[in-house]
Formats: sequence, structure tokens, C-alpha cells
Amino acid sequence: MRLRSGVRLGLAAALALALPLAGSTGAQAKDKRELTVMTQNLYLGSSLTPALGATTGEQFVAAVAQIYGTMVFTDFPKRAGAIADTIEAEEPDLIGLQEVSTWIARGAPGANPPSYDFLELLQAELVARGLDYEVAAVSDNANIGPAPLVAPAFGCAPPPPAVPPVFVCDVTLQDRDVILVNADTQGLSWSNPNSGSFEEQQTFQPPGVPAPVSFDRGWASVDAVYQGKKFAFVNTHLEVEDSADIQEAQAAEFLAGPGRGPAVIATGDFNSAADGSTTTSYADLTKSWFRDAWSVNPGEAGLTCCQNSTLTNPTSQLRSRIDLVLTHGAVRPVSAEVVGDTPFSATPPLWASDHAGVVATVRVH
Repeated sequence: MRLRSGVRLGLAAALALALPLAGSTGAQAKDKRELTVMTQNLYLGSSLTPALGATTGEQFVAAVAQIYGTMVFTDFPKRAGAIADTIEAEEPDLIGLQEVSTWIARGAPGANPPSYDFLELLQAELVARGLDYEVAAVSDNANIGPAPLVAPAFGCAPPPPAVPPVFVCDVTLQDRDVILVNADTQGLSWSNPNSGSFEEQQTFQPPGVPAPVSFDRGWASVDAVYQGKKFAFVNTHLEVEDSADIQEAQAAEFLAGPGRGPAVIATGDFNSAADGSTTTSYADLTKSWFRDAWSVNPGEAGLTCCQNSTLTNPTSQLRSRIDLVLTHGAVRPVSAEVVGDTPFSATPPLWASDHAGVVATVRVH
């Protein structure tokens, strides 16, 4: 358990105190008991569709190579800087992150396939900007691999003819959802980090693997106190819309479990279009329990999903709203905006993620 509170006192705060009648934005405009929260899917770096559709060992090996190559191409070290820039600009007090991936690549001597820990890379970018965000809670989700990796550019050559084939490299994908808390937010403390997996899970069967592989989706939460007021902060990532029954069951589990409480802020990629065009999960979550923070923007689309899998589309392809900040009880939304919905680079990857994020201000009563 960890309790932490801090004080931020810089030039912006000093100016806000000295010039109370002047117009201000962002953190300077907050009233007492107003918090800024953010949700952001980091994007694991590639679509997994090629592997999910493989029916032979050869197809699966080719799919793993394609997925890994796309992940390297979409360059999370570069994208992490863009996401950190957004966090620096918005100064969220609490952040829910999804697809906080770890790619572990291993090779025989002479091979050098790169590994990436998205959380480590993002934290380094935040520290470089003078920001102090604590990892408050983690949900460990899918753990897929090790799978054979063919990547000649990194010394991972195809295996010579043999039965069974002998590969010189392999790769493992580990997925997480993470809650970050701004250690410099005055009057904010957190404790009781918790996480869990949903009972209902989607699985797939890689060729040649004896048991199905689960995506192990779940949730992470912390108890928090701000200016003396208690609330729970919860973060999740529900199954994709193609598995509607499983996703809707996970939404029901979320409502019955971590989403309960007298005061709750929930963030996540819920994978259910807010317009009702895909699954019932959004309606189930919001019809009688949660308020959608985006409701403060009537008539605005607030699209958050999704750019193409290589992040090379010059024109935005966002077409649905599935990334949400939800509140219940003694927490009320004040404002909400979409972030990360414009290109950050003139060369690929053009987008910080395939998802835009959402930043909302909420008032804790």
C-alpha cells in the first residue's frame, strides 16, 4: 500500500495567485476539488489479426514476423515522446493507460532483435520533462509466447530445413493496463492498489500449441482521496467488438465489481461504440450507473478510434468513440476533450497511437 501527496509550486501557479482576475486554462483554471483525468490506449504497435487467422504453423510463423516488424516500424520510443508531450501539456492528475505492452525478443549469439517495455519508455520521457508520475496499479493481461521469430534484419534468419524446425529467435508479448498518479498534485493521495481478471475471456488457438491462449483482460484500481473526499479510480480494457458476447459479459462484471462504489472515476478502452452501433456495453454501463464525461459536449462526436495499423494514414481515420472517462456518485464531469487526434510527425509513425485519448476535468463532491 502506498500513500503519497505532493505539492506543485511553479511559475504558472505563482502567476495564477498573483493575477486571479486574468484568464487561465488547464491546471490553473481548476477550482477546489477539481481533478484532471486522462485515458489513453498506447497501441501495442501492430494488429494481431494475422496471427489470429493462421491455420498452419508456417502461416503462424509468418504472421509473428509481420506483427513484430510492424511493431518495430510503429516506433514506440518515438511515440512515447509525443504522448509525454500531451501529458505535460494537459497535466492530468490520474491517468488510465491501456495496451502498455512489453515485447521481449531473444536471439542466439549474433542476433539482436530489439525488446521494448512501453511503461519504462514512457516513464523515461515523463522524467525527462520534469514530471513525476507514480505507477499506482497494474493489471497484467495477455502473456503470449514465446513464439518463433523470423527477422533477418536483426539476425533472426529462417531455420534450415529440419523437422522440427530450429529457430534462432523468439518473441513474447505481455499486455498490461496501468494507472499513473501525478505525485505533484497537492492534496491527492492514493492507496490500496488492486487488479483482477474477468471471468469471461476470449481465447485463440495458435497452430501447434496444445492449449488455447487467453487475452486475459482485466482491470486495475486504486482508492484515492482528494481535498478530503474519497473516490475510487478504475482502469480497464474490454474485449473487442468482434467478440460481442464476451465483451458485454465483461462490462457486466465491471459494473458488478470494480465499478461499484459511492464515488468512482472509470477510464478505459471499452471497445463499444457510444452510438450503439456495435455492442450493448456502452449502454449497459451508462443507462443507470455511470455518467459519460463526454456528455458535457452535446452534439460533438469525440471520435477516438482508430488510425491504421502502421500509423501511416495522413488523414485521420477516427470513426467511433470507444475511449471513455466515466463517473459515478459524488464525482461530476466538468469538461472533456479529445487529445492526440492530429499527426505529431511528418514522417511515419504519424500518430502517437491508433487511438486518440480523452482528458476530462471532474469535480469531487
